[in-house]
Amino acid sequence: MLTMYTTPWCGYCVRLKGQLDRAGVEYVTVDIEQNPTAEQLVRDANNGNATVPTVVFPDGTVMTNPTLRQVTEKVTSAA
Repeated sequence: MLTMYTTPWCGYCVRLKGQLDRAGVEYVTVDIEQNPTAEQLVRDANNGNATVPTVVFPDGTVMTNPTLRQVTEKVTSAA
C-alpha cells in the first residue's frame, strides 16, 4: 500500500486523494504538520522542501505531486 504525505490545507493533496478514491487505489495518509518525522522524510525526498503530496510506494520509490496516471502506472507495474 502506498503512503501519501499531506497537509490538511493542500489542494493538490485533496485532489489526488479524491482521484485515488475514485480509482480504487488504496493508500494511507500522514499529516506532516502533526508528525515531525514524516515532515523530515518529505524534506529529505524533496531537496529540503516540505512539498506535498509526496507519495511513497511499497518498494521505497517516491513521487512528488504525481498525477493519478503516474500513481496508477507505478502501482500497476509493481503488481
